[in-house]
Amino acid sequence: MTTSIGKVMTEKLETIDVSSSAQEASKKMRDKNVSSLVVIDNNDKPTGIVTERDLVRKVCVNDASSKSMIIQHIMSSPIVTIDSSSPVEAAADVMIQNRVRHLLVVKDNDINQPQGIITPTDFATYLKENLNMDEVNSKILESLMEEGKGSQN
Repeated sequence: MTTSIGKVMTEKLETIDVSSSAQEASKKMRDKNVSSLVVIDNNDKPTGIVTERDLVRKVCVNDASSKSMIIQHIMSSPIVTIDSSSPVEAAADVMIQNRVRHLLVVKDNDINQPQGIITPTDFATYLKENLNMDEVNSKILESLMEEGKGSQN
């Protein structure tokens, strides 16, 4: 049975207004212990995403003032999304194809109905809970034994 992304995602979405500053975003990420914020417009519609990586690459590296740098200027947009009923594998594919580390999970492919977010941490948790470690260890040992047969030191 395939696991849907809705069962793996982080349900609590943290948001920030499009006109907020990079400093406000940084503080909110720290306080909420998250690596990204969904950027919302004046109508509470998701319009972008800002990540720790955005803050580093677009504010810190350029020695810009985090107090005066507006989120709208550093956010990634449009937001890459996936439907909550999609399989976990599909989410991984979408993230790889779009080269993103944060994927907004929506209901019925409607960006106005955000359900949660998928991050690398969510995938790591999923893998930890679903990997058969005996099988993994067996494959590692098998690989090491094959490697050892090839070299006669």
